Amino acid sequence: MTPDISTDMNTTVSAGQATRAEVCAVACAEMFRGDGEIVAAAVAGMIPALGARLARSTFEADLLTTDGGPFLTAEPVPLGSPAGDVEGWLPFRDHLWLVLNGKRHVVLGPSQIDRHGNCNISSIGDWGRPKSQLLGARGAPGNTRCNTTSFWVPRHSTRVFVDAVDFVSGIGYDRGAFELRVVVTNLCVLDFGAPGHRMRLRSVHPGVSVDEVVAATGFELVIPAEVPESRSPTEEELRIMREVLDIEGFRDREVPA
Repeated sequence: MTPDISTDMNTTVSAGQATRAEVCAVACAEMFRGDGEIVAAAVAGMIPALGARLARSTFEADLLTTDGGPFLTAEPVPLGSPAGDVEGWLPFRDHLWLVLNGKRHVVLGPSQIDRHGNCNISSIGDWGRPKSQLLGARGAPGNTRCNTTSFWVPRHSTRVFVDAVDFVSGIGYDRGAFELRVVVTNLCVLDFGAPGHRMRLRSVHPGVSVDEVVAATGFELVIPAEVPESRSPTEEELRIMREVLDIEGFRDREVPA
């Protein structure tokens, strides 16, 4: 399932009222539309975490959100705050059960990603003598094989969007991925809706051109005849982000205005 993240002028504020970070947060919230009662494992940064909590606060009330650790929280927790009321605890054994049974929607932060969604969080360069050691594959193989997976890229560039990843940490559609939903970046939203599950430009954020996205991508994107603008937040979503979930403004540190 790919959620609709295009502009709806009947419900959104004008683009000038929202920062780029807030547009990104709303796009991340839309990742979870329709997911129901599963765990939102938005582990890739502040903006996807904000997006998951915003989704639960508005249109996806059954979504399960955490404090960023092992606690399922009774209400969405503001960024940087302690857990507060806890409605559940996820020891590692139960966490792995959720992974194996597809009860999570995980958001990964790839260091590299290709047109089919193969992602690299392990190392840069030749495996025998890498230039940089990263996190290691960690849970990416199981996540991409068993769970809905989306991606967050705070700096869209040809270093991240590559023709071929140096190491396959999480598998793409050409290797049997379960469901890769969307890629949200500081410039746009992409999905894998093109023939052969190739990466497709789904929308551009306000103030960004299609040419900018193409120039920042290291492979040929599928570009529809008409590319809509990513939707801006509603007035209520802006209020929740600014006055409830992210009073400290962590979102603007990850994607500056």
